[in-house]
Amino acid sequence: MSNARNKAASKALDRIKNKQRLHDADFYFEGIRNGNIGLLAEAITLVESTRYEHRKLSEDILQKCLPFAGNAIRLGITGVPGVGKSTFIESFGTFLTQKNHRVAVLAIDPSSPITKGSILGDKTRMEFLSQNKDAFIRPSPAADTLGGVARKTKESLLLCEAAGFDFIIIETVGVGQSETAVHQMTDFFLLLMLAGAGDQLQGIKRGIMEMCDALVITKADGENEKKAMRAKAEYTSALHFYPAKASGWIPKVSSCSALENKGIEEVYSIIQEHHRWFKERGLLQQLRDQQDVQWMEDNIKDLILNKYFENPDFQSKLREVRQQLSEKKITPFQAAEQMFGL
Repeated sequence: MSNARNKAASKALDRIKNKQRLHDADFYFEGIRNGNIGLLAEAITLVESTRYEHRKLSEDILQKCLPFAGNAIRLGITGVPGVGKSTFIESFGTFLTQKNHRVAVLAIDPSSPITKGSILGDKTRMEFLSQNKDAFIRPSPAADTLGGVARKTKESLLLCEAAGFDFIIIETVGVGQSETAVHQMTDFFLLLMLAGAGDQLQGIKRGIMEMCDALVITKADGENEKKAMRAKAEYTSALHFYPAKASGWIPKVSSCSALENKGIEEVYSIIQEHHRWFKERGLLQQLRDQQDVQWMEDNIKDLILNKYFENPDFQSKLREVRQQLSEKKITPFQAAEQMFGL
């Protein structure tokens, strides 16, 4: 079953890359609603494409899918490289499917700043979960977006929800640049930390600690288990010094071993408790409304930039200003002012 799904998805992606004739929006919509993984993968590729015809088609698909989205728990997961994000997600995702959830993982892989390429290796790292009939893993390149979140992750999330996935996991690169982007598109922000990796309380940015809804110490097994327990106590104490969240939610601290599947159920219970807390107080809808406004503003910025850079007059002026800049006739600030006044 899983091999058939993977082949269908691969065939769909190949069809786009080879520029074969695309289906119309209704065809994609019906396929997505009926659980066709190949068409879901193809629709996400259309969303991520920079070609005008792909962008317009993806907008029509999203418009049709929108009324059927919004019913999933949206979980953001971040942590430094090596913390075990992929291992945790595989263990946690498998646990969720055993609880009769359907899980979509939008995994963001780091991109080369030189070639812009990405190995998209998460399906390899989550080999067991990728073969699960109730799971869908979609790796996407981070490209040049700040914070390790692909530019079209939000749209991909909505398509997965319309396809019936009720638990959406977004994994960031975890480079520490800015985790604000993933925080602004999820309901629950989970920070994974290692024990015994240097100065634990000084070695992480305050902003990420303030954003997290739960902090989980990973790899709490074997000789590392005692270190994890100490780190758990330290982080629990440290979180008391951070400002209270407007929602009234108090961030939880837990530990787990993804390899031994220990502590996974506790993490699930924390997320469920948080979801109930927000729904009962009407906070979940407020959060989603804020996310939609932020999404709109981000798209406005993208459209303005695209409009400028696609303008022939802008391109001509840009070449002129670059020449002046290289000849040291103007400062970078003056160059930007000239372009802005065009």
